Amino acid sequence: MTEEEKALAGYLYLAKEEELQKERERSQELSYEYNQLRPSQNDERVKFLKRELKKTGENLRIEQPFHCDFWKRVTLGENFFANYNFTVLAGNEISFGDNVMIGPNCGIYAAGHAFDVKRRRDGLEYALPVHIGNDVWIGGHVSIVSGVSIGNGSIIGAGSVVINDIPENVIAAGNPCKVIRKIESEDDRKYLMTEV
Repeated sequence: MTEEEKALAGYLYLAKEEELQKERERSQELSYEYNQLRPSQNDERVKFLKRELKKTGENLRIEQPFHCDFWKRVTLGENFFANYNFTVLAGNEISFGDNVMIGPNCGIYAAGHAFDVKRRRDGLEYALPVHIGNDVWIGGHVSIVSGVSIGNGSIIGAGSVVINDIPENVIAAGNPCKVIRKIESEDDRKYLMTEV
């Protein structure tokens, strides 16, 4: 089994392995290249993302700076938006559903280091997939770690650290992130100028 196969299977793998290092360096070059595109070059930015990511919808926008490793492990649904300073560490597959909005300074981290000190010194890591459902809104400064799923329609409050799965249609926040309550139809009332 190759180190990449171990990573994708959720086993400890040697992150310093030559092929993984080459792909990580290639990813750094891609991030640099993407971040050099001017904000007005939106068509070029979209083409770049569609070419380099595993799969995307037609309508997407990722503000710069954007940093990603293992670009070909990232799937974006339709109407995807990520604000400034988005970091994606795709040691394993990371997928986003349709209509996902990501606030500024967020990170999705599908990889982690070994717990045992000697293994960690030796460069062993693990990686588990991350799945973000449809219609999810992730507030600014949120961190989402390896192995987490967030259900359709949920909102993650700013500054949260998501270490466990979050169900559908809830507001969740905190460190560690916990469900606060279900989303209610009345939640937008205080922001409305008139009834809709």
